[in-house]
This record gives sequence, C-alpha cells and structure tokens, in this order.
Amino acid sequence: MTPAERFAAKVTAGPISLTRGAPGPCHLWTGGARSKRPHDAGQFGEYYGAFHVNGRTVRAHQFAYEQARGPIPAGAEVDHRCRRRNCVAIAHLELVDHRTNTLRSTGPTALNARKTACHRGHPFTPDNTRVRTNGSRRCITCERTRPATERTAA
Repeated sequence: MTPAERFAAKVTAGPISLTRGAPGPCHLWTGGARSKRPHDAGQFGEYYGAFHVNGRTVRAHQFAYEQARGPIPAGAEVDHRCRRRNCVAIAHLELVDHRTNTLRSTGPTALNARKTACHRGHPFTPDNTRVRTNGSRRCITCERTRPATERTAA
C-alpha cells in the first residue's frame, strides 16, 4: 500500500463541526496518537494523530495538509478550525502563525487574552491597562486601590 492508501484507511467520518469557518463533517484520525499524556488532550479529549511515513513519525493533520496543499512553510503551523486535534479534513485545516494558533486555542494564554475586564470587573481599556514586559496585563484601577505595602511587594 502507498502511504496515501494507508493514511486513508485510518480516517473515518466524524461529526459536523459546530465551529464557524469549518464546513462539513470532521474526518477523524483513528490511527495512533503521538502522545497519551493527559495534558495533551484537546477540547474534546482527543490527541494529535500520528502517522509513520518514510521512516519518521509525523502528525496526521500535517501529513493530510501537505498531501493536499504542499509543504508547510517555515514559521507556519496547521491550525484545526474545527478545534478537534484528531481531525484531518482539509477544509478544516488552515496555515497560521504560532501566535494566531495559540490565541485560537482554549489554553490559559488564549483565555486570558480574551478577557475584557480584570477579576474585579474593571474594564481593560487603553486608559486602565498596564501591559507588563512579559505581555500580561494589569488593571490600573486595582493597582491604585491596593495598599502601598502590597504594591511594593509585587
């Protein structure tokens, strides 16, 4: 069997994606997974698929993308628009930069970036937000109302 035939034998029809911009059903990878660590499971509890080809193991969605659209350029990543890590449907895969891929996810970085207010409800507006050197945001209103002893410790 050719690599493409072996790959196709490990793909099954999945559910319709509920995410906008991911038309049609997912095509789910039923072959092996690259990692079985619990923290690697995605939003739906699935793992990135792994496919062995030409003596190396590659992620199934990356193999699918390259077979359909060609090589993945340096600095680009294949993002699952449907948010399912084990989906290999070409219509659901898109090339993006690392920042876009991270911010589209459900990880802590993405969740914090989507916040529009601090934990006390003050809005993150240009006038009320201090951006720290590591990129995190601080509420200026909260900083002003904290006792001076706390401000010097932070």
